[in-house]
Amino acid sequence: MRETIEMVVKALVDDPAAVEVREVEREGTLRIEIRVAQPDMGKVIGKQGRTVRALRSLVYAAGLKQHRRFVLDVIE
Repeated sequence: MRETIEMVVKALVDDPAAVEVREVEREGTLRIEIRVAQPDMGKVIGKQGRTVRALRSLVYAAGLKQHRRFVLDVIE
C-alpha cells in the first residue's frame, strides 16, 4: 500500500524527491503518513481537500479488500 500511495503522491508534486511515506502499525490499524515539501502541500490536499479525500478513499477501498484498516494522514 505504501508504494502505491508514494507513486501517486510523487506524480502530483513538483519535488518528488521530498516525498516521504511512512507506515505506522498501531492496534490493528495501519497509519500511512505522507510528508511533502511545503510548497507542494496544496497540491496534495487539493481544492477543498478533494485530492486528499480521493487518496483516503483509495486507501479505504484497499483496506476493505485486505480486511484491514488503513488511515491516511498528511503531516506538515
